[in-house]
Amino acid sequence: MRDWVVGGAVIESALLGAGAGGSGVLLVENRRRGGETDWTTPGGVIDPGEEVLDGLTREVREETGLEVLRWGGMLYEIVAEAPGLGWRLRVEVHRAAAVAGELSVGDDPDGIVIGAEWADDVRCVEYLGGSHQWVREPLLEWLDERFAEPRSFRYRIEGERLSELLCVRT
Repeated sequence: MRDWVVGGAVIESALLGAGAGGSGVLLVENRRRGGETDWTTPGGVIDPGEEVLDGLTREVREETGLEVLRWGGMLYEIVAEAPGLGWRLRVEVHRAAAVAGELSVGDDPDGIVIGAEWADDVRCVEYLGGSHQWVREPLLEWLDERFAEPRSFRYRIEGERLSELLCVRT
């Protein structure tokens, strides 16, 4: 099984005030293999030996040009296991408490992030509609309930082909 850790950032436009250029939560558009795109919060794979918040701060800067000055705590954790594909994913999603800079896309060294937008709750539902269940459900649940204590979300992905996967929340 391939294991990896990912950090995700929930950044709200209110942290940047009128300079944000929109309102809501920051979502980034990602180009995937095969040319398809999906939307997620900013973030990415945490490098071996890197602390999650250090890696997440780096990923946010690379993908959005924004500098997270302070984190407000973990909102939720996601564990997704896909035994048929040979991987296990753990995601820590943290809320930004202080952010500086201007939103800019184009410096992502991985070349994955191709767009970014401040999305209100309605737009989040729309944009996340094409995202994986383990990406979509936790964020939409947090947007709906604004829970204060961190939650854990677990998923099992069955199947061996991307086109035929079945994802079950456990």
